[in-house]
Amino acid sequence: MIRIASSALAAELSPAGAELHGLRDAAGQDFLWDGGPAWPRHAPVLFPIVGRLAGDALTHAGQRYPMRQHGFARDRDFTLVEQMADRCAFRLADDAASQAIYPFAFALEIRYALEGARLVVEYRLGNPGTAPLPASIGAHPAFRWPLPGAAGRPHELVFDQAEPAPIRRLEDGLMRPGPVPSPVEGRRLPLAEALFAEDAMILDGVESRSLDYRATGGPALRFAFHGFPHLGLWSKPGAGFLCIEPWQGFASPVGWDGEFAAKPGLLSLPPGGEFRAGWTVEVLPGEG
Repeated sequence: MIRIASSALAAELSPAGAELHGLRDAAGQDFLWDGGPAWPRHAPVLFPIVGRLAGDALTHAGQRYPMRQHGFARDRDFTLVEQMADRCAFRLADDAASQAIYPFAFALEIRYALEGARLVVEYRLGNPGTAPLPASIGAHPAFRWPLPGAAGRPHELVFDQAEPAPIRRLEDGLMRPGPVPSPVEGRRLPLAEALFAEDAMILDGVESRSLDYRATGGPALRFAFHGFPHLGLWSKPGAGFLCIEPWQGFASPVGWDGEFAAKPGLLSLPPGGEFRAGWTVEVLPGEG
């Protein structure tokens, strides 16, 4: 486990999946889900797909390759390429094992830095090959719900912009064909387990670039993202977490099973190209 720290926060990270495992303030309160029985992960990196493909398989040049939900990066060991007191970076590149299920050249770097009470996460995806690189990439951090010290208090999300657009839902992990009305009330989304009875909420046309996740009269987190055009929200009824997930891409639509390079929502990097995106989370002072 790699540990980095600032004056206000400490983070624990694992080279296994380049995954964030803990985010604690100076009082030792951990704002990240602990990976308990309801869901064993903390904040997996989603690559080279976000969500599921039909039949859990990728089609390229007429050949089928097995590809599980959210891809393989979260289950691979990254190489630690930089480590300082308050920052670190991990790298994953294609090899024989990845080429057997994803026949493309890639170089993926995940960078973490602590700046006071804020964690900064950056994704850099490069194409070192000679052919276009089709891919999706996303984040999946799970924060505690309720937030530390806020048991029994109402929680909500407050977006920086009004979010009136319909949302999307999943059917067996694939994108349903039609949108449904959004439960966001202007800029506010009161949180309730019933929101996730039908799996994730997907804001595929999200306007906001930041939101506050907060408890009434209690602690709050400010989550911001750039370079990601979509946002997923997910929890399991009865579990103690809320996932706030900025994405480039989403699950295959129901009924779609074509060539991977033509998949809706996919990123296509030319040879030598690079995609950058990132997210931050800041621990805000409590309301008292």
